[in-house]
Amino acid sequence: MNIEQLREYCLKKKATREEFPFDTHTLVFKVLGKIFVMVPLDKWDIGEASMTLKCDPDYTIELREQYESIYAGPYVSNKHWNTIALYKGELKPQFILELINHSYDMVIKGMTKKLREELNKL
Repeated sequence: MNIEQLREYCLKKKATREEFPFDTHTLVFKVLGKIFVMVPLDKWDIGEASMTLKCDPDYTIELREQYESIYAGPYVSNKHWNTIALYKGELKPQFILELINHSYDMVIKGMTKKLREELNKL
């Protein structure tokens, strides 16, 4: 998966926008203003593609135990977020898409009822 494929996939999700809220090299995808994917573009530039995704706390632990490419990332809650080292090639593209979907769903699940209703109207 390259950055354009990742970008295209994320932007197809309902009410998703891309932003650079932290700096000029961290691409963030948000659903109704809530982050579900963070991508350090500077890592992609040097062949160390990765992304950080929201995750159910129990599933977070399970994934880290099962895959070397999934670990606690920097600057985020290690209980609710995983960093995925895409450059290692351990994970199949379909599984990566499933992890993105899980992150998106987790963010929606954590929204207020009002925001979820707003999303459903779109």
